[in-house]
Amino acid sequence: MNEKPYRVRLRDVTLGDLDLLDGWATDPESRSEFNDFGEPPSLMPRDVVAKGPLRNEHNGVLIVERLEDERPIGTVGWHKVRYGPNPESDAWNCGIELRPEARGQGYGTEAQGLLAEYLFETTSMNRVEASTDVANLAEQRSLEKAGWVREGVQRRAQFRAGEYHDLVTFSRLRTDLTSSPGS
Repeated sequence: MNEKPYRVRLRDVTLGDLDLLDGWATDPESRSEFNDFGEPPSLMPRDVVAKGPLRNEHNGVLIVERLEDERPIGTVGWHKVRYGPNPESDAWNCGIELRPEARGQGYGTEAQGLLAEYLFETTSMNRVEASTDVANLAEQRSLEKAGWVREGVQRRAQFRAGEYHDLVTFSRLRTDLTSSPGS
């Protein structure tokens, strides 16, 4: 993806991470305004994590970990979306949430590039996509730097903070793996 060495890695959620992730979920200062839907926090499913990774054929969550100190700095997640009745029309819709102190340093760009590569390497999906609020310029820049292609605006697609918001949609295709994103 990038000629510079990575500063983050993606890894599975472990039982040892659950208290930390629950703390993040219940800390109102941790959530970006673009990921605050006014719903009560969801605590991590200990029974599911105890049985294995927090990922399956429908969705998943991975920890974004900074390599220099092996510190978790956020999460990436994905879920399946359908564009037709056949499995070849399925795609992954992705999202990210970084800790406030980790934002604006390029970690999200690396994590989103790594997530797309991971999903193409481990699944047969042809498309991964992400949408972000039209006002979230930092996330739009991050996705573009990670090699995602801006596709357009979904008008009033997301209800958040008491009103509907337009979203900008980005994607990466399996065939995009051969092109290298800018740094």
